[in-house]
Amino acid sequence: MTNFLIKTLANAGALAVAIWLIGDITLTGDDTGRKALTLILVALIFGVVNFVVKPVVKLLSLPLLVLSLGLFTLVINALMLLLTSWLADTVDLSFHVEGFWTAVLGGLVISIVSWALNMILPDND
Repeated sequence: MTNFLIKTLANAGALAVAIWLIGDITLTGDDTGRKALTLILVALIFGVVNFVVKPVVKLLSLPLLVLSLGLFTLVINALMLLLTSWLADTVDLSFHVEGFWTAVLGGLVISIVSWALNMILPDND
């Protein structure tokens, strides 16, 4: 359970950095508390999307991953971020990613920051 909490906080931190760096990834809210809650909920959605959908997409796109020497992972990460944005909009959370190329850049930022945070944060594995 603590590992899940740590991964969710790492996702929230990575999403916060992407929102801060990239103007077309937005998180709006009335106050800081509302934004923090929305960020945590979006991080949960992002975690579920990456846990459930991403492995299936990676398996189905295996030939493209091999041909591109893994660079197609950037496209998959962008699609997962766009799916998270769509799901957040569906459940009325104020998180939005504007466009595919913004999602590619956002996915890259999130991957790097999430990796760094997972290296720093404790892990039970």
